Amino acid sequence: MAMDVVDYEIKGAEMQFVEVELDPGEAAIGEAGSMMFMDAGIGMDTVFGDGSASQGGGLFGKLLGAGKRLVTGESLFTTVYSNNASSKQRVAFAAPYPGKILPMDLRTLGGTLICQKDAFLCAARGVSLGIAFQRKLGVGFFGGEGFIMQKLEGDGLAFVHAGGTVVKRELQPGQTLLVDTGCVVAYTPSVDFEIQYVGKIKTALFGGEGLFFAKLTGPGTIWLQSLPFSRLASRIFAAAPQRGGSREEGSVLGGLAGGGLLGGILGGDDE
Repeated sequence: MAMDVVDYEIKGAEMQFVEVELDPGEAAIGEAGSMMFMDAGIGMDTVFGDGSASQGGGLFGKLLGAGKRLVTGESLFTTVYSNNASSKQRVAFAAPYPGKILPMDLRTLGGTLICQKDAFLCAARGVSLGIAFQRKLGVGFFGGEGFIMQKLEGDGLAFVHAGGTVVKRELQPGQTLLVDTGCVVAYTPSVDFEIQYVGKIKTALFGGEGLFFAKLTGPGTIWLQSLPFSRLASRIFAAAPQRGGSREEGSVLGGLAGGGLLGGILGGDDE
């Protein structure tokens, strides 16, 4: 199946969405729950796996494609949005948390891109979604987000979401960069990915960082994010009240009310 060539427009600043324009007969695939809005001429169809031509071979091929998505923590199903009208139609996909949407032209990237398992947002029909296992077993045990990653293949356009601010770096042959494992968004297959031990246990225990870094060695292109979703979620969880009630962390009044003093005065219990 030939890749669909789609036009697009990314809108917004911190909370972005991408609006994809489909010619008659063209289609896009999207992660479950990512659709924001669509024109009336767009038809939706839920397919097993990613719906790409690489899932040939009947039921076995479909099961294999769906199984790859299940391993990466994604849904077994993908939604295909097809333009069934006789004119151009638009469908929009929204980012799940603050960050940036990155358009990735797989044709110019050599046909393959490795990315974090929750980074994929949507793509032109024909892009294949698979899995990329790291070569070193240590990556799986110590790398956290780094072991099982998504592999996007094809020569079409794919959209990847990253948290916070995004940095694109071109690594020269032999050039190495040490990165927090959660901050790696995507990289081209020519980049060597392995885990580097920090070296000092007190750095891990008291420095607030993990025991291991991702060691990325060129040549190739890498994309990094300043705010991994796991980091954002852990901060939200730490700030949330653990036993019910409210937590006015930055307020003097909140502290007094939490202690019962101000609450008793305002409630008229001053006897």
